[in-house]
Amino acid sequence: MRFNLAFARFLVTGLFNTAVTYALYLLFLQFMPYQLAYSIVFVLGILISYVLNAGFVFRTRMTLATLARFPLVYGAQYALGIGLVMGLVEVVGLATWLAPLCAIAVTVPLTFVLSRYIFTANHKTEVPDAHQ
Repeated sequence: MRFNLAFARFLVTGLFNTAVTYALYLLFLQFMPYQLAYSIVFVLGILISYVLNAGFVFRTRMTLATLARFPLVYGAQYALGIGLVMGLVEVVGLATWLAPLCAIAVTVPLTFVLSRYIFTANHKTEVPDAHQ
């Protein structure tokens, strides 16, 4: 699969996932501290992302091996993201509703590279692309 096509798909699914989880984040802010709201929607985002990345972005079968490794990608993203969110809110004084969007902009390239590795490391799991 060409890199540009996979990255375009990654961005589309990422935008969808971001819209859903950001809406949930705003809802959860009404009932809990921003750190907890961010953490909960982050886990939900991992589940949505796994399904979309396997089926649409990289066109691979979902396996126990990729399911087990996939959260590691988002563990790295979470560590960087929560640090950025907290720094932007606590140090810079950025609004709690805006800080996660800034963190996403910074962490997307790292997430794509790591996800691509996980889903394409074993080419035997690829599903044929009907659009090629």
